[in-house]
Amino acid sequence: MNELYPPIQPYEHGKLDVGDGNTVYWECCGNPAGKPVVVLHGGPGSGLAPLARQHFDPLAYRIVLFDQRGAGRSTPPAAEAVDDLAANTTWHLVADMELLREHLRIERWQLFGGSWGATLALAYAQTHPGRVTEIVLRGVFTGRRGELDWIYRGGAGQLFPEEWASYLAPLDEAGRADPLAAYRKLLDHPDPAVRERAAVAWSAWEGAIVSVVPQESFRSNYARPEFAVPFARIALHYFTHGAWLDEGQLIRDAAKLQGIPGMIVQGRYDLVCPPVTAYELHRAWPGSELRILPNAGHAVNDPGVLRELRLATDRFAATA
Repeated sequence: MNELYPPIQPYEHGKLDVGDGNTVYWECCGNPAGKPVVVLHGGPGSGLAPLARQHFDPLAYRIVLFDQRGAGRSTPPAAEAVDDLAANTTWHLVADMELLREHLRIERWQLFGGSWGATLALAYAQTHPGRVTEIVLRGVFTGRRGELDWIYRGGAGQLFPEEWASYLAPLDEAGRADPLAAYRKLLDHPDPAVRERAAVAWSAWEGAIVSVVPQESFRSNYARPEFAVPFARIALHYFTHGAWLDEGQLIRDAAKLQGIPGMIVQGRYDLVCPPVTAYELHRAWPGSELRILPNAGHAVNDPGVLRELRLATDRFAATA
């Protein structure tokens, strides 16, 4: 079985005015009469990736993708320091999804998301469970303090000490006590050069640990300024605010998902989002299934991940 369907192009796209001076870029691929699914990209701030269209049978699915506020082709771009991001929160994104669903005249849709995309999927589904047919998640992140401490305050740094040293290098001694807060200040600096240097260092840290076996392609891609600046600025805005979630909220409220079928695909050696979160979510979500892959990390192309995602979307394609 091929892990991905062949590349496809959108048959329809546009920009939706979601208020607060923001427009959200969206596109539809596959079968206009097919089963609706919406893809929620990670980051937050990474923007949609064309490869995400290939997780779904294009004859069976109407595939909706969109760039979240400030990311990709949505406007205004978060790379501009003049935008204070006050109107860019988890709950703004949940509301944007509802506007987009209504704009596209979709009654109910499947949710598909990894990492931050999993966070947003859970927040949306717990707010609008009646609009969700199924949920497919990968590399689960829920925004809890312990999850953020692991990746950004020293946990994963014990496994990658050289890369962790590079991550801390732009910060003074006071900043190293709370790297997230310190980097947030640098990413809001009025000087574009300061923002770019900080964004590249912050983003390169995640690029170093995203795959079970470090890959130069990830390191170089995450370090590109055109990717790193919006990625880092939006993510730091979210993470320093706890994603506007109560501590543990998404797992606490997982019972609201009862009756919604779900598949959770998780790498055993995911250093960005360790599997304990996926396990706790699975235990709290009645009817969910968990696949922990023995040789995978966080990256979507780590061993077995693409195959499990396709098995899930193929299975759910046949359900009403």
